[in-house]
Amino acid sequence: MGIVNVTPDSFSDGGQFIDPEKAVEHAFRLLDEGADIVDIGGESTRPGARVDAGAPGQPGMKSVARAHSDVPANAIVSAEEELQRVIPVITELNRRRPSAVISVDTYKATVARAAVRVGATIVNDVSGFRWDPQMLAALADLKCGAVLMHMRGRPEEWRRLPPPGDVVPLVKRELMQWAERAVAAGVRRDCIVLDPGLGFGKSFDQNYPLVARLAELQDAGFPLLAGASRKSFIGRTLGGENDIPPASRLLGTLAAETALILNGAHIIRTHDVKASRQAARVADAILNAR
Repeated sequence: MGIVNVTPDSFSDGGQFIDPEKAVEHAFRLLDEGADIVDIGGESTRPGARVDAGAPGQPGMKSVARAHSDVPANAIVSAEEELQRVIPVITELNRRRPSAVISVDTYKATVARAAVRVGATIVNDVSGFRWDPQMLAALADLKCGAVLMHMRGRPEEWRRLPPPGDVVPLVKRELMQWAERAVAAGVRRDCIVLDPGLGFGKSFDQNYPLVARLAELQDAGFPLLAGASRKSFIGRTLGGENDIPPASRLLGTLAAETALILNGAHIIRTHDVKASRQAARVADAILNAR
C-alpha cells in the first residue's frame, strides 16, 4: 500500500503533494513501482494534531463529540476541506487508471461515502471506526474494504497517555472488540483488515513489542496491515537522542517491514514502494522456505 498524503503537514512528506496533479502523478509513480493499493489521505494525524469527527450535513456533531470521550470535538480539517483535497485526486486517478485499487485514509463517514462514489474501494480509518458515529453505517452500506486501526487516545493527547503495561494484549483485545462491534453493525467480516497502529498512541518502547509479536494478532481472524514507514520510533533507534529525519529512515523502515512480514503482516503501508516491494519479496521467499 503506497502512501499519497494530500496534506500540508504530514510528518514525512507534508506539502509535497498538496497540488492534485502532483498527487495523481505520485500515485502513478507508486503504482508503477509495484504498489497494489494507493492510500490517499487529506488530513494528517501526526503527533500533536487536533482532529474532528464532524461532517457536512450532520448538525449537532460537535455536541455528540463532547458527549462521547472517543470522539474529538475540536476541528483542524473540516470534512469539506478534506473532500476538496482527496476527491479530485481519487476521481482523476480512477479516470486515468481504472484498474488501480484506491484506499481513502479518513475517519469521516461523509468523506468515505464520497470517495467510494468516485472510485475508492477501501476506507482506511485510523480511529477504528469510533470517532464518527456514522462510519459503521456507512461501511455497512458501502460494502467496501475497511481497515480498522488501533489508536490510543487522540494525537494531541499522546504525550500524556499513561503506560498501558503489556501493549500487545491491549491492542489485540481492543481490535477484536472493535471489529466485532463493526460486524454487529453490518460491516462484512470478510471486508475488515486490522492494523495495530504503530506509533499511534504508542511510546518508543511499545512499538517494538507490536512488531516482534504481531503474529499474536492473527488470533483475531482478520488480515493484518502494518505501517512502520519512516516513523519516529525508527528514527530514534537509528539516531539515539538526536533522532534522524523521516527521509533518512529508509533502511530502518525496511528492517521493520521485513520483520512485520515475517511475523504475519499481509499488507505493508509505505512511502517507499520500490524498496519495500523488494524487501517483501525476500521476506516472502524466507516464509516459503519454512
